[in-house]
Amino acid sequence: MPLITVAAMPVREIFPGLRARLIHTDRQTHSWVEVDAGASFPEHQHPHEQIVSVIEGEIELVVEGTAHRLTPGMVFVIPPAARHSGRGVTACRVLDVFSPTREDYR
Repeated sequence: MPLITVAAMPVREIFPGLRARLIHTDRQTHSWVEVDAGASFPEHQHPHEQIVSVIEGEIELVVEGTAHRLTPGMVFVIPPAARHSGRGVTACRVLDVFSPTREDYR
């Protein structure tokens, strides 16, 4: 799997209004996510470190009770086990990188 065209990958709805294209390796998962304006995901936590990179649009992340507005070019690192939630302020595209691999997303 050395070359991947993200747009050609299957889409998985991970929450209503959040659609992901997922790439897995032995050590990490890349989740290319399209978020509808106003779509949200509930507070949750997981054992993975998560790096959130905003490509397009605006998203609000709430991490351990603190809200953060992210716009294109901004990156937020969510530590393992941190409680977090969020919503698309506008329609947006985000790249989430998880380490270790998200086996529950396979």
